[in-house]
Amino acid sequence: MYLTQVLHRSLQHDPDRIMTIFGDRVRTVAESVDRIARLAGALAGLGVKPGDRVGILALNSDRFHEYLLAVPWLGAVVNPVNIRWSPAEIAYSLRESDTRALLVDDMFAGLVPELRQQFPELETVIFCGDGARPEGMLDYETLIAQSLPIEDSRTGGDALLGVFYTGGTTGHPKGVMLSHDNLMTSTLGVLAGGHALSGGGRLLHSAPMFHLAAICHWSLGNAAAAVHTFVPAFSPAAVLEAIAVHRITDMLLVPTMVQMLIDDPRIDDYDVSGVRQVLYGASPIAESVLKRARAAFPNAGFTQAYGMTELSPVAALLSDDDHHEPRLLRAAGRSAPHCEIRIVDPDDNEVPRGTVGEVVVRGDNVMLGYWDRPQDTASAVREGWMHTGDGGYMDSRGYVFIVDRIKDMVITGGENVYSAEVENALLEHPAVAAAAVIGVPDPRWGERVHAVVVLASGRTVTEEELREHCKVLIAGYKVPRSAEFVDALPMSGAGKILKRELRKPYWDGADASVS
Repeated sequence: MYLTQVLHRSLQHDPDRIMTIFGDRVRTVAESVDRIARLAGALAGLGVKPGDRVGILALNSDRFHEYLLAVPWLGAVVNPVNIRWSPAEIAYSLRESDTRALLVDDMFAGLVPELRQQFPELETVIFCGDGARPEGMLDYETLIAQSLPIEDSRTGGDALLGVFYTGGTTGHPKGVMLSHDNLMTSTLGVLAGGHALSGGGRLLHSAPMFHLAAICHWSLGNAAAAVHTFVPAFSPAAVLEAIAVHRITDMLLVPTMVQMLIDDPRIDDYDVSGVRQVLYGASPIAESVLKRARAAFPNAGFTQAYGMTELSPVAALLSDDDHHEPRLLRAAGRSAPHCEIRIVDPDDNEVPRGTVGEVVVRGDNVMLGYWDRPQDTASAVREGWMHTGDGGYMDSRGYVFIVDRIKDMVITGGENVYSAEVENALLEHPAVAAAAVIGVPDPRWGERVHAVVVLASGRTVTEEELREHCKVLIAGYKVPRSAEFVDALPMSGAGKILKRELRKPYWDGADASVS
């Protein structure tokens, strides 16, 4: 399989079908394929060779779509850069992956001088924004207009498609190497699950396109001959406007985005009845949020996808039907059609159903490895099984329940406390909008359970009231011994809580540390 295969199929079947919408810019399949072939030709003319890495640092747009297809058309390797990183982090990823050609838009063009200072080997910078071309950069549209289209290399199979850097929720980010087969396996597996896409509809891309979940959703749309509609970045106003104007049928959101949408007072002013499928991930959705979301989008099914970048990225799916069983709302789902899931002990022996262990996954969606980190690769992938670092258990029907990142488990007084269980209890209090539970140093217990809480708008609650609330739902040793109230939790680009940032003030300088 190869990523650009869908272009030839679409060109053969329906060349005049709309393929992308970005603001007032609408392009058909035929127009898109021509531009992609010309962009590939332009990159080749600039000295980019098959196997070279080409990066992009940009908000969502139709040009991001063209980049994702033109680079493999040439046989080169994509490297979508995390737009939320600092210049130092961006330069680190470019340097480590030896990415010497980079596309930037209006939002990030100002970072280029600093990136070049930190990474002088950055040879080619292409401006793909809509404003005036900055000095020292090449112009995207000029390159396309002046370059001849080249033939598709049809690179595919186990050839490297891209280097995708992890969000770094548990440490320094690593470059995950994924092949064409990896991404297409995950894409076709999700489609085979039959729940996550309406088919032939209009997809809205509001989650950041650098993240693999968004890229997989985009790949689903390619395979299903959908129309890709892009907004530069998520905001409730932009999403609601796009849904109404462009008759959106399918969306990928993280639960925090869902909550922001349903909390927006303008939601009733827009016609959102056309939405058929909402695919979400990064974390389970609170039952109260799901109930309100179903009311707000009455014709939509909700599907949760569980996985990670290293799994291209999907391993399990929780279907819309599953969401009608209250007990399953905390589940990650059952293994997707393209892979196997097991729960294992530290010696990699499968544990009995209902027993907590590490979630491991096997299938053709498992990564090729980490860029230039053979030891990390060997540690993570053993006998074909990707060790996720997630602690969880499987019930008698094969549903997987994630209880914690293994590094996020709190050991207090010799007892294991899984933060997800405590967070779920906290979230049942009506005054709590969001919560994260971490372990902090304690002279008596080694670690104590500590809650970081975001309050719902207009609500108040005391630390003692939260403890009393939790005591009704969980064992006493799991109840937070301390709490703090914040305006917002630190989030990764994937919408996951960065618990290492929450732990840092407590563990810096301590005798022991949790990374």
